[in-house]
Amino acid sequence: MASHTQTSLTFLCSMLFLIGTVACSGDESSPPSPPIASTGTPGAEEAVGERLFLETRFAQAFKVSVDNGGTINNPNISDGVVDTVETLGSPINPGPFKGLSMNCRACHLVDDVLDAPGGGMRTYADFARRSPIPARADGKTHAPRNSPPLVNSTLTRPGGILLHFDAEFNSIEELIAATFTGRNFGWLPDEKAQAIAHIANVVRGDDGTFDLTDTGLPYRILFAGTNPNTPDELRLLPQFRAFVGSGTDQEVFDAVVKVVAAYVNGLRFSQTEDSGSPIRSPFDVFLATNGLPQAPDSNELPIDYSRRLLQLVKQRESAGTLQFVTSNPNRLGGQFQFHTQLFSFGAQELAGLKMFLAEPATLPASSAELAAGKIGNCLACHAAPNFTDFKAHNTGTTQKEYDAIAGHGDGAFMNLAIPSLAARTTDDLPATEQHPTASERFRAVPSSGTTLTDLGLWNVFVNPDMPTPQSKIRNILCEDEQPCSVSQSDLLNRAIARFKTPGLRDLGHSAPFMHNGQFDTLNDVINFYKEVSDQARASTLRNGAEQLQGIALTDNDSAPLAAFLNALNEDYQ
Repeated sequence: MASHTQTSLTFLCSMLFLIGTVACSGDESSPPSPPIASTGTPGAEEAVGERLFLETRFAQAFKVSVDNGGTINNPNISDGVVDTVETLGSPINPGPFKGLSMNCRACHLVDDVLDAPGGGMRTYADFARRSPIPARADGKTHAPRNSPPLVNSTLTRPGGILLHFDAEFNSIEELIAATFTGRNFGWLPDEKAQAIAHIANVVRGDDGTFDLTDTGLPYRILFAGTNPNTPDELRLLPQFRAFVGSGTDQEVFDAVVKVVAAYVNGLRFSQTEDSGSPIRSPFDVFLATNGLPQAPDSNELPIDYSRRLLQLVKQRESAGTLQFVTSNPNRLGGQFQFHTQLFSFGAQELAGLKMFLAEPATLPASSAELAAGKIGNCLACHAAPNFTDFKAHNTGTTQKEYDAIAGHGDGAFMNLAIPSLAARTTDDLPATEQHPTASERFRAVPSSGTTLTDLGLWNVFVNPDMPTPQSKIRNILCEDEQPCSVSQSDLLNRAIARFKTPGLRDLGHSAPFMHNGQFDTLNDVINFYKEVSDQARASTLRNGAEQLQGIALTDNDSAPLAAFLNALNEDYQ
């Protein structure tokens, strides 16, 4: 019979083994434990991060279930909002997470509803005009915006990263932490501490039986990283590990955020290993086929690269040496897997490319240029190869939506009373942990009979509850004037209805378009830009981006420009 001391030691060893801190041998006759990898496996953080990205137990609705006698390892608690997938038509029913609570993937879909009627492939985006959220006492059922694609969302950029349409977040870690503890997961602004404690509770109590990625291991073992039974592909590097059993709620929560951030950082469109140049769209294949540069030279700005590319294309076209693309070299059969269009870059796409990169002689475009058309001036904000300047502009989206509301009419947004910096109060701004009852009236879904609207960066700039992105936003609003002598009050006026410039790759998997899902098709978007460019030139677009004044497109230009934009589609893998 084993002694009491030996039994206690065995029990202690077993417990330490379970939480992944040590390996134990039962007695001297037991075979030695296999060596444990102390260094971890590069990429394991992305695999574990995907599991956390899919986790449905972090939501407020699940906490309510646990508080009412439910168990951590019974995930079948529905908050209703993810039972279906909201689309522009009939909802997809059932949704991939029917019967469960909110998770990241519910708003950032990939192949989850690939074959469902009204579904299809996504680049980590949703199908809704505005993303549905769990119902709470504040009466909100939708976020003020839709979910942008996450693929390429964390690319390195000049001036540093800013995330969300209104540039609220200074890093991907900030965004993830705020999402897990925010309204999209059902948490009200004053419930952040509850959210962190609950998420830590889920991680500590998880027994591995509910795992949508099928690893089957408890989080405590995955985060420990040293258990010999952990597959190498899931063995976290030391910098991602955490002592789940002994860590504080905040430490456990921070570890979750760090691993999910690593997962999102890994979401990229296919690119070359040496230069990082994109390779899978018809446009990219067209450049490679013709020996055209696929990325800026060292120290060359994207807009200068785009201008150089236009000249090279024109030279090759004039010489008759351009070769068109008629099939996909990356896939057997030569066509797309997830798009219904042909994989091609021909005369129509070439015409659209030239329009996309064409600029007016000066701003605004001349009457002769307006009559001739074929000037998109798109490169001003969407320079190749990433097709975004990573800045923020007012393209008129907010004004168009506001004026179209019943009872508003043309000119309503121009005349809307927007507080100055001196007059703006915390109640005018978004609700936060510091000001949980703020009205959010300028980050809201507009409706008839109200002055609700969405002013984008205006909600964040000089907002004391959002300190971290301020210097970066200021640089954007200064519009390259350095040193910037513009007052904060004037810069706030410049921030009205500005939203971050999206990338344009694989738009076929991210409709509807704009932050409010206002447009269903690329033709709708192009027609919108024709309209607002006229408004910008007529000074009837409030705080409109000056780049709009350079757009000179005729009705005949829409089809080729849309064809080029479709040539930026690819099969995301």
